[in-house]
Amino acid sequence: QGQLVESGGGSVQAGGSLRLSCTYSGVPFTGARMGWLRQATGKEREGVAGIGPGGEPTYADSVKGRFVITKDNSGNTLYLEMNDLETEDSGIYYCATGPGYIPTLMPAAYLRWGQGTQVTVSS
Repeated sequence: QGQLVESGGGSVQAGGSLRLSCTYSGVPFTGARMGWLRQATGKEREGVAGIGPGGEPTYADSVKGRFVITKDNSGNTLYLEMNDLETEDSGIYYCATGPGYIPTLMPAAYLRWGQGTQVTVSS
């Protein structure tokens, strides 16, 4: 059925860095696209970064220049390198996958999700 497991979350001060990882198995979608999405307390879930099957990325404007999404197909792992973190980056970060070839930030496009990992950025 497929499984995604996130790791790497934690607490960091503003300006710091974190690297999130997502190991996935049994992804059922040919040409699956993957992404990182987050949900802050009291806010809707939003796309942070997406990556297509060919490795092409897309980013939310709020994280451009600070976050980098990469995928290691041989290791079945998705990464999110987060630099220069801001307090507004706090939230639960989810790894997700769905069918399609174009990277997207739209939560509705993702059909399978991990359990999430908490990221807390303090000032």
